[in-house]
Amino acid sequence: MGKNLLLRREDLITNPTPRVPVCLVLDCSPSMSGEVAKGAAVEQTSPRPIDELNSGIELFFKSIKEDEVARYSAEVAVVRFSGVAETVLDFDSIGGMEPPVITIDGLRGGTSIGGGVSLALSLLEARKNEYQEAGVDYYQPWIVLMTDGRPTDETHTEVSRRVADMVEKRRLTIFPIGIGRSADMEVLSLFSPRRSPLRLKGLCFSQFFEWLSRSVSVTSQSMPGETIPLDTEGIKGWGEL
Repeated sequence: MGKNLLLRREDLITNPTPRVPVCLVLDCSPSMSGEVAKGAAVEQTSPRPIDELNSGIELFFKSIKEDEVARYSAEVAVVRFSGVAETVLDFDSIGGMEPPVITIDGLRGGTSIGGGVSLALSLLEARKNEYQEAGVDYYQPWIVLMTDGRPTDETHTEVSRRVADMVEKRRLTIFPIGIGRSADMEVLSLFSPRRSPLRLKGLCFSQFFEWLSRSVSVTSQSMPGETIPLDTEGIKGWGEL
């Protein structure tokens, strides 16, 4: 058993607070660099989407750590995907974690949305098993899926059905977020039968992660299984249908 896994299980024993597991599934394909082809030339947008995403993640971690309740409840995992999906951070209490820096995968093109979500589900399932073994309660898991493109493989077809079934059975909450006008909102809608996917307004990553941290905070102060209404007014600050 790896050292990190031992420490994570030990934390469940020393801190039996009900957990709020949140997995960020983030597009790191070359298009997130903000480079736009203009004929034979390449134009660089400013700021770069990937930089704004990282600033938002840093704000999210900071906000959760400053919350007296949420910092003991929130657990975060981070998956990045381009043509393949990779685990950046596995689930652990956010209080002892540093925000990761998501880098562009410039060597492998593609956008495997389904691969990213599938990996997130595997991480969630493993962590839920650890909660159950330790006798620690947990809230309905969350997945935040953010992409600026359309899938370049068919992995999303099967995994979106699995996610939709979990959402219908109230075993998972998912927030599909499109970035920019090239995001395939039709594909994102396959993952979310209860709630339409949202498109990020411009590069309002910080506003989104502020809203997410508030939502995690409210959830951590409720009872597991309790239905928590979303802050729909807050969504207007960063998202659009």
